[in-house]
Amino acid sequence: MTARTGSTALGPGGPNAIAVTLGLLGDEWNLWSLRHAVDGCRRYGDWMGRGPISNTVLTGRLGRLTEAGLFDRVRYSDRPARHEYVLTRRGRDLWPILLAMWAWEKDRDPTAALPEMRHGRCGELFSPVTACADCDRPVTRAAVTAALGPSGDWTRSVPASVGRRRSTGARRPSPYLDRTMELLGDRWSAALLGALMMGGSRFTELADRTGAPPAVLADRLRRFEDAGVVTAVENPERQDRVGYVLTARAEAFFPVITLMIAWGQRWFRAPEGPAISLTHACGAPLRPRLRCDRCGEELRASEVTVEDG
Repeated sequence: MTARTGSTALGPGGPNAIAVTLGLLGDEWNLWSLRHAVDGCRRYGDWMGRGPISNTVLTGRLGRLTEAGLFDRVRYSDRPARHEYVLTRRGRDLWPILLAMWAWEKDRDPTAALPEMRHGRCGELFSPVTACADCDRPVTRAAVTAALGPSGDWTRSVPASVGRRRSTGARRPSPYLDRTMELLGDRWSAALLGALMMGGSRFTELADRTGAPPAVLADRLRRFEDAGVVTAVENPERQDRVGYVLTARAEAFFPVITLMIAWGQRWFRAPEGPAISLTHACGAPLRPRLRCDRCGEELRASEVTVEDG
């Protein structure tokens, strides 16, 4: 049962807030649907007019996002019975994550046809900067200490979906978030990214943390290398073994991860307690906030205009 106004209570011993968040935001059609909802889509025809989505896929995604509390299904016609899907507060709270994802993608490929973001307060096109709400300094992996919480067991943090949650062929979303999906688009990639972000580097260590079969882990590491996310480095003590180190490209994705964790643990709560705690270098529990890189002011949803690139 989904709480419509407050947070959702998760079952004891089951998937934690991280797994639920990755399950929702690691699906490109979910992100596509949410991106257009932020832009004003509410009815089936609104979404169908935005891209090559099928009725079956759209029905499934809207149903799942409604069950997760991101949309309210509201009847707007009795004859015939028709409904529209209105973003809840939980759904509206996703906008910083979407902005941070777009900014990371655009920074990786400035020519990509990604939305531009304009800050209403200063009037400038901007790129969001993720900062600590307490000290206002940037959020980087080096500046944040992470500790697993009472519900933070690795097996509980992996999303349930086994296969890739990506479409192929003509019917797939516009490629706004292709690189993001390389990191989050299936359960093993998402688990591997988390293990690397938490400091894992050796193959056996990554296998223990993710629970991935060796062949699957080797495949995901190869994909991450091809995507420029990790670099294999030789072990000076064992030349027959290598370690895996995150690249600058991957490090730049860390603020997106912190925003996802903050959103997930705000809206989905395990009875044992949080899955992970993040502490900024200033000593305060990390509360990530977005700021405009032009004027430095904190960004508010009502002051951000998204313009298709």
